[in-house]
Amino acid sequence: MKTFQQPFSTRLAYVLISLVIIIYGMYILRDLLIPLTFAGVFALLLLPVCQLLERWRFPRWLAITAAILLMIGALILLFYLVYIQIMDFEEILPQLTEKTEKYFSEVQTYIRRNFHISKTQQKAEGKKYVTEFLKNNSDILGNTLSTTTGLLGNLTLIPLYIFLMLLYRDFIKAFFYKAFKSVSSHRVNVVLKKIKNVVIDYMVGLIMVIGIIGILNTVGLYILGIDHAIFFGFLASFLVLIPYIGIAIGSLLPILFALITKGPISAVGVGSLFFAIQFLEGNFITPYIVGTKVSINSMAAIISLILFSSLWGMGGLVLALPLTAIIKVIFDSIEGLKPYGFLLGDADHADVTK
Repeated sequence: MKTFQQPFSTRLAYVLISLVIIIYGMYILRDLLIPLTFAGVFALLLLPVCQLLERWRFPRWLAITAAILLMIGALILLFYLVYIQIMDFEEILPQLTEKTEKYFSEVQTYIRRNFHISKTQQKAEGKKYVTEFLKNNSDILGNTLSTTTGLLGNLTLIPLYIFLMLLYRDFIKAFFYKAFKSVSSHRVNVVLKKIKNVVIDYMVGLIMVIGIIGILNTVGLYILGIDHAIFFGFLASFLVLIPYIGIAIGSLLPILFALITKGPISAVGVGSLFFAIQFLEGNFITPYIVGTKVSINSMAAIISLILFSSLWGMGGLVLALPLTAIIKVIFDSIEGLKPYGFLLGDADHADVTK
């Protein structure tokens, strides 16, 4: 008994120490790893386009350049459409300001009448709380700004990373063959293909979900008579990138806008609309479109979201599920790690007898 316990405890210690080192390294090197990971995801998405162009006799470097330019062009078009929608707000900004001041004054009057706190006291207390908040969180705000600025600077390297990954993809594949000499090349190819498929399927499914949710949001807001329905609808749909809470966060701005421009009843209607769409998205749309491609149970998904967001911030929230799906593919492909792959898998469809 003693002979068995010692090797097990030693192995457990090695695993825990390795895990701590890996997580610490991911945090320290986040400015490098986040752009590289995004580049890897985009490279896998652009790979079919590059392969198609290469079959059309395009040189590899030209096929890669064309695919990247196509992606950048699509992103520029998207940001331009958002910019046009934001500029339209200039026309109603005075109206929003006036109504906001009116609501604020009504709230102050309500507090004065019911809690006997004068408007002067309310302003003084509000100023004090804002000052204390800024004082207590100045370091956090400064670090966040510094981190965000550094991250944005590193994100400009993503197109270069994508180009090099696609250009040297055969070289990278040869590296895996050499790194896993004890495994047959066919087995390595199967694992790499599974990783590619799970990332592409997840991202394509996510784009489909964004489109469906955007249309549902837009139609609902249009029926409720909310201006800029397309902007608000697709803004909330893009926040589906943040699983579970994205649509709820995206609903705050249109609810506030409806409250200011239409009144409390419209705000309640907008809130009810987004609640219903959130329910549909979480229980039917995403599980049907994305869930069939990425079989990760809810507990594993939530833990991965918390872990990656703690390590990599907003970028970690976006990358958490595809990275967890990749980890599951790797675990499922290694005999000794299959139980951990099972633990990450879809609990509703797992065969617990095996």
